[in-house]
Amino acid sequence: MSNLTLHLLVQFFKVTIFYFLLNLITISPAGSQAPLNHQISELYEIMTQYKADNGSLNRFYYMYNSPERRKRFTKHYNDYLEQIDKFDFEALSQGGKVDYILFKRDLQKNIQDISKQEKQYQEIYEWVKTGEDIYPIERIRRRGKKLNAQQTAALLDQIALELQQDINRLNETEPFLTPALAKRAKSTIHDQNEGLDNIYRFYNGYDPLFSWWVTQPNQKLDSLFTVYANLFESKIDPKTKIEDDGSGIVGVPIGEEALIELLTYEMIPYSPQELIEIANKEFAWCDAELLKASREMGFGDNWQAAQEKVKQTRVPVSEQPQAMMELYDQSMAFLKKNDLLSIPPLAEETWRMTMLSPERQRIAPFFLGGEVLQIAYPTDDMTHQEKMMSMRGNNPHFNRATVHHELIAGHHLQQFVNRRNKAYRSFRTPFWTEGWALYWELLLWDQAFPRGPEDKIGMLFWRMHRCARIIFSLNYHMGNWTPQECIDFLVDRVGHERANAEGEVRRSFTAGYGPLYQLAYMTGGLQFMALKRELVDSGKMSYKEYHDAVMSENAMPVEMVRALLTNQELSEDFESNWKFYNWD
Repeated sequence: MSNLTLHLLVQFFKVTIFYFLLNLITISPAGSQAPLNHQISELYEIMTQYKADNGSLNRFYYMYNSPERRKRFTKHYNDYLEQIDKFDFEALSQGGKVDYILFKRDLQKNIQDISKQEKQYQEIYEWVKTGEDIYPIERIRRRGKKLNAQQTAALLDQIALELQQDINRLNETEPFLTPALAKRAKSTIHDQNEGLDNIYRFYNGYDPLFSWWVTQPNQKLDSLFTVYANLFESKIDPKTKIEDDGSGIVGVPIGEEALIELLTYEMIPYSPQELIEIANKEFAWCDAELLKASREMGFGDNWQAAQEKVKQTRVPVSEQPQAMMELYDQSMAFLKKNDLLSIPPLAEETWRMTMLSPERQRIAPFFLGGEVLQIAYPTDDMTHQEKMMSMRGNNPHFNRATVHHELIAGHHLQQFVNRRNKAYRSFRTPFWTEGWALYWELLLWDQAFPRGPEDKIGMLFWRMHRCARIIFSLNYHMGNWTPQECIDFLVDRVGHERANAEGEVRRSFTAGYGPLYQLAYMTGGLQFMALKRELVDSGKMSYKEYHDAVMSENAMPVEMVRALLTNQELSEDFESNWKFYNWD
């Protein structure tokens, strides 16, 4: 028997035993027992290994902008592309095909992102090359090699001399950088300074000669790094600089081409203009329903007056947590009465509350959710105007629309189930996370959750808000609207308190959310509604079966959820093609 034949037999028996063990046990979303092979696909091992490898490399190559990191991660991603290409795609299960498509997609995008970083690095190389001598010292520092203290001091002193020359040269240079290049240069210098700091903290005090020789050169270089990093922002070409429009909010619009690239990655086969059209169509539906509710309240077509009446139902000072608990109880009773999905008792037991700080409320003026329900409500150090706006914007009828969004069956249940089902999948996307939570707002409206016109006004406020997010975020990133125009749109078109509208726009463009994050709420919700019509309204599944099935697959683009639940035919070079919106 040849070595190759023996090797193949060993692999065959290993795989056979592995899949035998898979059939023993697992846990379903509801906490009941199910076969373990329902939990994983043929890519489980490679994706689990990748996730662990990725963590190890991220922790070791921690200087994000270093050439060393880019080189190592390019190899890392290419190594896994080679491994995944060895799978026989056609022989994979449906779950395996989905994992293959998404895993390969992410690896390719990671390589593209590094390529873009490298291109930016080459454009600023002459301005950041001086500090690169820090990298070799930091590399050997990780293994604890004893340094020649005198030589290290001399090197740091030389870097400082050259860096001062760079500072002088940059000061004399006319502004020439784009905002993106200035940001890359600044963060690269910060990386170099972080490397210097780690070297010094490692040896200082433990090596007397190091402390004696290096302390002064280290302090000098550290100071120069700080000065140099902060200088780049002043060298942004005015033609490319994003100016404050008076709102105090300065973000970075990415442009239509970048939006389309991101939408393609997220498997959304619509252009930015088409998504705005969809949002306007949904807005028109909201307008019609808003007028119905306004008339029912006795305000005729003056929906602003009806909304103002609803805002006056604010909860008395200090009673917001209790009011939120009451809303949660009502929502849970409704979900259970209608048997809409499986709710693990431990998920009900383990969520808790906290209060948002005034600073945090400047970015998140409404409550946030997950395992911890974060409540937005005035504190004693807010101004009178801030207190009134917060109370009006967080009234019970508005909050009734979103308690299930933040807790169950939204973010808290999502997090709870994700940790227990197919946790090896790392395909997080706001179109699943926020789309699923928003879907419950849409569904509970259809299920007659609002008790009267006041509740309808509250639920419509949030529905209009989600439509508005698509419109203002896309217009901003395409360069059509300023932040102030986005704020005014939320105030005039949706009925936001101005401070809350400012917080929403600030959150959208300066709080680290991706350019598609805000439009993902309604877009993802519409995807889940379309899938619901395909599976539940057609009689193929009950609501509970559909909802449990979605949750059991973990986070991923909604089109891939559809591929799993409907057993769609998939190809290795799959491209998004699901036109999920019903224009009728």
